[in-house]
Amino acid sequence: MTKQRKQRTREEQGGKHLHDRTQHVWLVTHCPTYPPGQPLVIHWSRSEQLSSEQNHARDRRWTHRENPCMAGPMEPEGRDAAGKPLLVRVSGSSGGDSHGSAASSSIAVVVGSTAVAVAGSFEFGLSIGYSSPSQLGIMRDLHLSLAEYSVFGSILTIGAMLGAIISGSIADRAGRRGAMAISDVICTLGSLDSLFPGFTPLLVPVYISEITPKNLRGGFATVNQFMICCGGSLAFVLGTFITWRTLAIVLAPCLLQLVGLLAIPESPRWLARSGYPGAFVAALQKLRGHGTDISEEASEIKVFTEKLHRLPKSKMLDLFQKDYIHAVTVGVGLMAFQQLGGVNGILFYASEVFVSAGFSSGNTGTVAMAIVQIPMIGLGVLLMDKAGRRPLLMVSAAGTCLGCLLVALSFLSKEQHWERDLNVFALAGLLVFIGSFSLGMGGIPWVIMSEIFPINMKGSAGSLVTLINWLGSWIVSYAFNFLMMWSTYGTFFIFASICGITVVFVERLVPETKGRTLEEIQASMSSSLTPFHK
Repeated sequence: MTKQRKQRTREEQGGKHLHDRTQHVWLVTHCPTYPPGQPLVIHWSRSEQLSSEQNHARDRRWTHRENPCMAGPMEPEGRDAAGKPLLVRVSGSSGGDSHGSAASSSIAVVVGSTAVAVAGSFEFGLSIGYSSPSQLGIMRDLHLSLAEYSVFGSILTIGAMLGAIISGSIADRAGRRGAMAISDVICTLGSLDSLFPGFTPLLVPVYISEITPKNLRGGFATVNQFMICCGGSLAFVLGTFITWRTLAIVLAPCLLQLVGLLAIPESPRWLARSGYPGAFVAALQKLRGHGTDISEEASEIKVFTEKLHRLPKSKMLDLFQKDYIHAVTVGVGLMAFQQLGGVNGILFYASEVFVSAGFSSGNTGTVAMAIVQIPMIGLGVLLMDKAGRRPLLMVSAAGTCLGCLLVALSFLSKEQHWERDLNVFALAGLLVFIGSFSLGMGGIPWVIMSEIFPINMKGSAGSLVTLINWLGSWIVSYAFNFLMMWSTYGTFFIFASICGITVVFVERLVPETKGRTLEEIQASMSSSLTPFHK
């Protein structure tokens, strides 16, 4: 038997096994010649980075290409497994590993920080829900034509596009808290139609994803969309009771957030990337609880950040390089499909849609939409970290497709003068659409966007995908009334087709990010970072 085969046989008998996609592995091998009752424990960052030179089990010499390995006696948990040839502990698995998980004592800090962040989301919801209940009053009081009101309705998206262009750069330079504070000042000075909406959709999910443990990240990040829907629903309801001028000056959430930002920690990942090691550790410790061991999570973030620092400084055009093209395709695609499915046209002009479908007033329908949104968002929050992102996205997109088809059939029956108008299909279709959208397509694209881009590209990537999102929103909100004049049922058949294509896009290209750290997700989508991941 050759020397190599003998060595391989000894390794197999000793239980040597490497897990291809493990970031932190404890290798336990029981050797009778090692000090009695003390199995050997080896810890390393990547199995591929580990090399072994051994003449005998008791004389194993383990080396690591980047960091020295740690070896020592097993803790009691490991001694129980000493009789087994091997114990592999994978980060995030069951068995007591707490890396990236939330300690109960730290939940209050994460919840409080999230609550402050989503105050901006609530204000954003008020902004996008403003156009629907105010349309008739604005057109009447200001003597606007349909074309002129379409311009007014799209002003929000124009300001948001300008905000999107600069929001990523500001978030990278001023930090997540600083950028949110700037957003609040802009909102307060400029009221609803300003640059403010271009900041919020990017900043809030990014901040939440960077402060929450991986086992809670999806649900917490979806609270962003929940509060947007709450704001939009409140705008729908208030619009039936108060004038459009009064509705335009509801700025309390911005002011509350501005004060709350003084009490919450900055994103630890931004602090690590920006060269504040002391503040990074302090912020992470505050978020995880002062009695929690954060060494493993801090080490992973630090190693990943150092690897990013060794890469060339990123520019917007770098997003289109091979390393990032998958992430860009997913981010841009989800944002485009989210808007081109027609959601903002429907939300902005819901009252007019119901009137066109044959209802005497649009108020009943818009209030019904508001009532449906909130529980469906809540369901999405509960399912996010259980069912996963991809299944919710596909079910959501399929539901919006069905909703658009029902509305299209309603308008088709009215236009073709069928024996019985199916205007109830319009109500049912819009409720199915808004409920399905709220379940997944409303919030999950923002969650995934905040997860897939490495922190050195997150500013420019976030600006790009937010710009695409608002560009799609502007196209739909501006063209919606003209499309309805062209063909009511044709408009919704177009939206149904786009929603159907979305299902295929998600199934083919969108990765599942549930239960993975941000570093794992980002490394898996970038060839320049895969040595860290594999």
